[in-house]
Amino acid sequence: MLLVIDVGNTHTVFGVFVDDQLLHHWRVVTEPERTADEFGLLLSNFFAFHDIKTHDISGLIISSVVPPMLPILEEVAERYFHIKSLVVGPGIKTGMPILYDNPIEVGADRIVNAVAAYEQYHRELIVVDFGTATTFDYVTAKGEYMGGAIAPGIGISMEALFQRASKLPRVELLRPRGVIGKNTVHSMQSGIFYGYVGLVDEMVKRMQEEMRSHPAVVATGGWASLIAPASKTIQEVDDLLTLKGLKIIYARNHLKKK
Repeated sequence: MLLVIDVGNTHTVFGVFVDDQLLHHWRVVTEPERTADEFGLLLSNFFAFHDIKTHDISGLIISSVVPPMLPILEEVAERYFHIKSLVVGPGIKTGMPILYDNPIEVGADRIVNAVAAYEQYHRELIVVDFGTATTFDYVTAKGEYMGGAIAPGIGISMEALFQRASKLPRVELLRPRGVIGKNTVHSMQSGIFYGYVGLVDEMVKRMQEEMRSHPAVVATGGWASLIAPASKTIQEVDDLLTLKGLKIIYARNHLKKK
């Protein structure tokens, strides 16, 4: 079994694969203050609930955009699974050339998503990830990571609106009945929801014009399923894209070592 761990700024996702099948996955709040023992207990409880044995885990790969979490999770791998973890970063074999000015600057999650999407579609594409930040990543027809764009995430924008505008309440993000809100809550929902739909469609359109191409557009991340139905450009939603990418990268490095 392979344990994959995706550490984001807001959430950390764990997944267990047997060959190409994702057996189970779990999402928790990212808390860098947690100790290795706490993570070990957390995973033990998840595993016990699904009758997974700790000794069944033969491989572990980590993608993290939160640097303090890495040594903690590496300790978890060694103490609780007795294996050395593979970390997505410089020197790892991804199978995807990085055309960024400085490849080290690209977030691990962006590379992992790009690898997974290209492996699935084998064509030019844009990956839109609705995470703490909303990212747009462009992959060429040859499977090269070209670059992309980063915008504030939906959650960040909602929280900033609540904190900085004293009369505006904290609202749940839902698709509003119409664009023109008839009360404050609906007006906020409209601005945030359709504002991000417009952001996505305009960014994709501009990337298409700049590249003079028509790439596939794949969305992932916590808000993808909400935003995608209203978007004119998003073609597919894959909530498990990052976990799939981690499995692919682990296999490429595992085979390399063999």
